[in-house]
Amino acid sequence: MIDIRSVECFLVDMDGTLYIDDHLLPGAREFVEIVRKSGRRLIFLTNNSSKSPQIYASKLCSLGIETSSEDIFTSGEATADYIKERMGHSRIYLIGTKALADLLMHRGHIIVNEDPDVVVLGYDTELTYEKLAKGCFFLREGINYIATHGDINCPSLMGPVPDAGSLISLINCSTNRLPDVVIGKPNPLMMEMLKRRFHVNKSRIAMIGDRLYTDMEFAHNSGITSILVLSGETTRRDLQSVHRFPDVIIDEIGDLIPYVKSKV
Repeated sequence: MIDIRSVECFLVDMDGTLYIDDHLLPGAREFVEIVRKSGRRLIFLTNNSSKSPQIYASKLCSLGIETSSEDIFTSGEATADYIKERMGHSRIYLIGTKALADLLMHRGHIIVNEDPDVVVLGYDTELTYEKLAKGCFFLREGINYIATHGDINCPSLMGPVPDAGSLISLINCSTNRLPDVVIGKPNPLMMEMLKRRFHVNKSRIAMIGDRLYTDMEFAHNSGITSILVLSGETTRRDLQSVHRFPDVIIDEIGDLIPYVKSKV
């Protein structure tokens, strides 16, 4: 762990860390403003592949956090880049949202309903039974299978709702298939792709997030400082059974403000 005051780049999860649904969490706007005024880098890093970076930027701006899509990196983007690097421009059967489909097509891939090269599973808030069933048919035929991320739930003001990880389990029950690769956090592959995109040095990077098994494991796997906020999925009760404690545990992101007001 490094002194928080010496961190030069903060990777910040969004759902459950900065906001829940359309509700900005306490201290989030002030934290972002102070980090930027101090000259540090801030990258919004999310496993949620249901929305595009442009949609996320628009949402942050509507909540009072001025940003652009260039400051955001999603598991959907990482998945599009991964497939292009490993398989070239590909024919994709997508279990995901229209926003994810648009992102994949923008990177040169083709969204198809027949003869795919790969099945991609994301957080699909537009899921239909037909879409799910057809994906299972392809997986039984041995088609390549990639998941954007493995989060089991996504936080909402009503409580946790099923995320891509829940669909991974459902599909596994039906097909006996697990993804060939899960791209997003905690896979350190996400860090390698982020480093290439943003040209950052991981020696002074910290990950801020609300999930032990994605955000905090990602930090550990990537060799960077981990900062857990208890404003989203993880509760203090969960910490009683944790096998690896984060470097820093705080109630909400605003608790970091005193530490980022100065640098060492």
